[in-house]
Amino acid sequence: MEPNVRFMDRDQLLAPSEYVRLARVCVGLGVNKVRITGGEPTLHPQLTDIIAGVAALGDIDVAITTNGSLTDAASAAAWKRAGLNRVTISIDGIDDARFAAVTRSATPVATVIAAITAAQNAGFNPVKVNAVIIRGMNDDQVVPLTRLARDHDIDVRFIEFMPLDSGRTWQPDKLVPAAEIIERIGGAYALEPVGRDEDSSTSLNFRFADGAPGRVGVIAPVTRAFCGACSRLRITADGKVRPCLFSLNEWDIRPLLRSNASDEELADFLIDCTWTKQAGHGISAPGFTQPERPMSAIGG
Repeated sequence: MEPNVRFMDRDQLLAPSEYVRLARVCVGLGVNKVRITGGEPTLHPQLTDIIAGVAALGDIDVAITTNGSLTDAASAAAWKRAGLNRVTISIDGIDDARFAAVTRSATPVATVIAAITAAQNAGFNPVKVNAVIIRGMNDDQVVPLTRLARDHDIDVRFIEFMPLDSGRTWQPDKLVPAAEIIERIGGAYALEPVGRDEDSSTSLNFRFADGAPGRVGVIAPVTRAFCGACSRLRITADGKVRPCLFSLNEWDIRPLLRSNASDEELADFLIDCTWTKQAGHGISAPGFTQPERPMSAIGG
């Protein structure tokens, strides 16, 4: 059954100026990376203004994650001019049927691949591509997606399926572990490990032993949890602060934003929220509870 998706009233969502103000407060607390996610951020009519506002805060690494359906040469160039540093595009298979099965989208895979090229032509390097692998749905796409990395000189990261789906259909037997993904790739292309780009990075990366361009990586939040190194804080489109993807509680910063609170009060609120960050997601623990919000309503 398809989930019953309902949309919020516009006044319940943060305004561009509120996004930028929160980013400024976070930068004042030492944050130096801001990622704009979704849902699908390219649907926001003022996305480029938000990018420009965040980029103007200083030496900030501004990134975006998109499904690529609306990413063309003009938009990619506009984001680059506005100060965007990095683009990650989601693509869960190169076969249209497999892609549609995972994404429930009618967007042709060719459109997403064209988005990758548009981002590269705009000067984003490397362009990163994320693929969530689900057993029985798109696990046969691991090697074809690896070939995409080689053919287009991009970073393809394979992500373990997490219990954050809107249909709430996650089961352990649908999980394809990172070790199995690496083994499948290794059966087609010899790999050499290169590790993580930095300590807080989620992706364990590999290059091709034959010197081909591109890289592959695995993000393994289930079987190789990296909670201890996680320094992320998420703020949803309606102003809820979530210290963890799997937080069962969230804290509403929107009333403060709209009641003349000072930057110092906003900073104190964010600090207090961060102190509630749980030690781990507990996916494998007895009694694990999936949060109410799916990934599409949290932001990856």
